[in-house]
Amino acid sequence: MRTCFLLKVRPEKMDEYRLRHAQVWPEMLDALRQAGWRNYSLFLEPDGTVIGYVEADDFEKCRTAMKSHPINAHWQTEMAPLFESSNGSSPDELMQPLEEIFHLD
Repeated sequence: MRTCFLLKVRPEKMDEYRLRHAQVWPEMLDALRQAGWRNYSLFLEPDGTVIGYVEADDFEKCRTAMKSHPINAHWQTEMAPLFESSNGSSPDELMQPLEEIFHLD
């Protein structure tokens, strides 16, 4: 199953966001893989919009698995100040899947 989502990074934090993703902790990468995340990509627009894409058998199940992993709580705490959020949610809680309306295959 393919999942796409949008997030919004604070414009003044975009450079830090790029840097942190150039140096993702090995434990975080392992946790994502163990939770079932595959082919995970993030794209950053000039206005701070993040477009995320991930393949997983069950996105909600994989997201729940990540929430229970201790390294994820630490990562979310570190990353939260970089995001625009109107409701105080952590970045992983803001990842709401978009509706897929077309796929070539």
